[in-house]
Amino acid sequence: MGIQEQIRAKAAEYKMYTAQNLSKMVQVKSYSSKEEDVCRLIVSLCEEAGFDEVRIDGLGSVIGRVGYGEKTIAFDAHIDTVEVGNLDNWDFDPFSGEIADGLVKGRGTSDQKGGAASMITAGRILKELGYGGQYSIYFTFTVMEEDCDGMCWKYLIEEEKFKPELIVSTEPTSCRLYRGHRGRMEIRVFLKGISCHGSAPERGVSAAYKASKAALAIEQLNEDLQPDEGNFLGKGTITVSQMDVKGPSQCAVPDYAMLYCDRRLTWGEDAELAINQVKEYVSKATGDSIDDIIVEMPIYEKLGWTQKDYHQELYFPTWKIDEDHFLVTSGVEAYTKLYGSAPVVDKWTFSTNLVATTGRHKIPAIGFGPGDENQAHAPNEITRVEDLEICAAFYAMLPYTLDGRA
Repeated sequence: MGIQEQIRAKAAEYKMYTAQNLSKMVQVKSYSSKEEDVCRLIVSLCEEAGFDEVRIDGLGSVIGRVGYGEKTIAFDAHIDTVEVGNLDNWDFDPFSGEIADGLVKGRGTSDQKGGAASMITAGRILKELGYGGQYSIYFTFTVMEEDCDGMCWKYLIEEEKFKPELIVSTEPTSCRLYRGHRGRMEIRVFLKGISCHGSAPERGVSAAYKASKAALAIEQLNEDLQPDEGNFLGKGTITVSQMDVKGPSQCAVPDYAMLYCDRRLTWGEDAELAINQVKEYVSKATGDSIDDIIVEMPIYEKLGWTQKDYHQELYFPTWKIDEDHFLVTSGVEAYTKLYGSAPVVDKWTFSTNLVATTGRHKIPAIGFGPGDENQAHAPNEITRVEDLEICAAFYAMLPYTLDGRA
């Protein structure tokens, strides 16, 4: 029996093991910066699976390893989740982890504890097969992604000096192989007015009206943004997500306004370009000079569960990898050997930890994960047990496919 048949057989044998591990993780709440309990659970699951090493880094992420090769590859899953929102929108307990009808149900099943569960099974399979190839295979279960994508990896690379040669994100891809996504950044715009009594608004300058004009200008900017060359990642976007207007009283013209923007960045766009665009469009709309408009990138400063003091600006660079890169072709080969046909190669709409590993630090990466992107942050979140099995097999197969290549 060839290695692909052995891996496929073991992934099928451990299908319910994978689903049950996912169920256990779903039952443990792990909102961003509050992941300690699920991290402790994952440590025990990795140890039970026979990993060669399991540790917790300074920021709180779990780092597991299988194998002793000179080269390094990391499979990454963030194990924090967003909150559940309005419970009236759920048809079941978000933390039940119920397994029924070929599905695992609950918050985080697709985004993205499903990938974590498949990673644990892949590690078990590799250990049982006695993998002794060229790679040390790391499985990283990372924290705080929902709040600040990639900061966990920025910390690992820049502070702990852990920089693998290759990365696989296990964010949901519907078992397709992804090779890029847009970057993003958060932008704050501050506008000044001149307050006066509300009975004579002509005596002042309303920051509220400036904010309204600025919001419409940003809407126009969004329409004017263009796709990348080849239209692989598509166009960048910008939207106003929050507005705040204040003045001396409810009976006064406001003299302060703030607009908060979510900016998605296609290939070739960066923070400097995005900030200058906002300044230009807002200046034209409000009549203020560019120098009088404050446009800035906020800093993420929340402490994680280890209370480590670490932060970064809210900028997450765009990334992509060429379709003929050996990591992409190895991924296609691994999937084809397992399942007899090539996977769909595509891209994410949303952002992942790869903004740090690949956008910032240029480590080649691909994505392959269980579940669907449209389940992320949605009520009634589910993932398919079949996806978990497919991904466990893929993660175990990829190092064998990579052995002997660049």
